[in-house]
Amino acid sequence: MQKRPTERQASIVETVRADGFRTIEDLADRFQVTAQTIRRDVNALCEEGLLRRRHGGVEPALEHENIAYRARKVLHVNEKRKIAALVARHIPDGASLFFSIGTTPELVASALLQHRSLRIFTNNLNVAYVAATNDSFDVTLIGGRLRNRDRDVLGPEVEAFFNSYKVDYGIFGVGGIDPDGSLLDFDEQEVRARSAILANSRQNYLVADHTKFGRNAVVRGGNIAQVSAFFTDTTPPDTIINMIKKTGVELHVPEPGAEFPTFYVPDEH
Repeated sequence: MQKRPTERQASIVETVRADGFRTIEDLADRFQVTAQTIRRDVNALCEEGLLRRRHGGVEPALEHENIAYRARKVLHVNEKRKIAALVARHIPDGASLFFSIGTTPELVASALLQHRSLRIFTNNLNVAYVAATNDSFDVTLIGGRLRNRDRDVLGPEVEAFFNSYKVDYGIFGVGGIDPDGSLLDFDEQEVRARSAILANSRQNYLVADHTKFGRNAVVRGGNIAQVSAFFTDTTPPDTIINMIKKTGVELHVPEPGAEFPTFYVPDEH
């Protein structure tokens, strides 16, 4: 069984993505380890589809599909935890919620564990696992074929599942946010499930870190102007700012230097 990337490996990915290309020697100097250690890290990251080998070094992988879930869990985790803590402040005890697939929604579920009597409906196996650790929560998980790689369930049954309820809050992420505000993903079924969440939630909360701005996911479904509130870790590009101001979407970004309480995150399972 493959393990999810270590924190150093996650930092390697972020460094390469920021620079576009780094040599093995550069990375060894940057992380104060041997070139042999970096090669092992790079090989593991290439197998996960996070990076791609190029002569003399490594570059970001082409994104034809989303990164494996276990790899995404360690990428930008601190930023995602801040987003999750912000969302938790806006959810009252006793609320009903939809949760979509994705690592940031999973962290929102973790940030809500100090709440009481939430009713949760999800196709995300990770969210269900986390939420079930609070005995006061009522958790409903859709049945169906599990996507092992992403630990979720998709298909027509999922759309019917979300269409069967009307909840207070819909918590969902996306694969990418286009400069024109289009919400993007890597799979048509993901988009249809998200559309059902949007249609059946009184308040829709989009949770996405800064890496989603301009990310090249190819399946379009909805627009950021349709959500009730957008929770992210840094100020969005001007085009997105102007769009949400015109449409009345609430924007929630952590204040610089703000401290957030730590919250329990269940171990890898």
